[in-house]
Amino acid sequence: MTNIVDQITGHRRMRRNRKADWTRRLVQENRLTVDDLIWPVFVVPSTNVVEPIPSMPGVNRMSVDRLVEAAKEAADLGVPALATFPNVEMSLRDETGSNSLAADNLINQATRALKKHVPQIGVITDVALDPFTSHGHDGILRGSEIVNDETVAQVARAAVVQADAGSDIIAPSEMMDGRIGAIRQALDEAGHQNVGIMSYATKFASAFYGPYREAIGTGGLLKGDKKTYYIDPANGTEAIRDAALDVEEGADMLMVKPGLPYLDICFRMKEAFGLPVFAYQVSGEYAQIRAAAINGWIDGDRVMMETLLAFKRAGCDGILTYFAVEAARALAKKG
Repeated sequence: MTNIVDQITGHRRMRRNRKADWTRRLVQENRLTVDDLIWPVFVVPSTNVVEPIPSMPGVNRMSVDRLVEAAKEAADLGVPALATFPNVEMSLRDETGSNSLAADNLINQATRALKKHVPQIGVITDVALDPFTSHGHDGILRGSEIVNDETVAQVARAAVVQADAGSDIIAPSEMMDGRIGAIRQALDEAGHQNVGIMSYATKFASAFYGPYREAIGTGGLLKGDKKTYYIDPANGTEAIRDAALDVEEGADMLMVKPGLPYLDICFRMKEAFGLPVFAYQVSGEYAQIRAAAINGWIDGDRVMMETLLAFKRAGCDGILTYFAVEAARALAKKG
């Protein structure tokens, strides 16, 4: 006898492939591996410092020596790369972010130490000026304007300095027009043709960045907002146009920031350009998950892995996430 369900479905039953663990594994469409993870880390001056960040439970600022120790663990787990962000001393910050050009500044100290002691892990560095400015903006402030061309000239110079220190990939996040082409030209002229560019191709004027700004010490400095250079969260087509310009200018990889609220942008970018696409699961996303888990409202481990898998489903080749080491441990146990 034909069951009424068979009559309705025409004998097509979606649950057949879900009936057991082994069948579910056979037909799984997307997989998260340790190779998909990039670990953003925060660096502070001095030595032997591991300083918890209150708004990001489980995440610490680290001095360079302690960062090297943490990087060794990450490398042993198979994490391919770190993205470093400095919390620069206030006495070194000024209107133009001039310390970004210092060969021995904090981010370059970290790069040299990592390449010396943990050479098997990649180092990705940002040339945005916000960790170095006294006003917290990503570029040079003249009056009430973040000046585009002067900022581009400076971040291109900073990119060369970072490459000289050993950075493997320059990841410019300041969203100035023309920056990718200028950085590529500057790197090539300095003999750094093998240094890649991971463009923050679509960085939105988001409310999810708050804990990050605490982590690098810019939260209380910011004058105004960043809406004149970050993308309006309402604008998907503009974001793709912005990314297209970065592709034309020579970007090797593209990034979407923040992550989960912009999975549609991840998918559209991968479909449009075919370049490696990365999402940055930013501090506010991390903090939401961690806070809810601490309060017992969600299963933090499962939500962590589910969100990371969502990026893969959206077409991302990798994810910058503060969960990187934790997820790598979980994947190692599962394997």
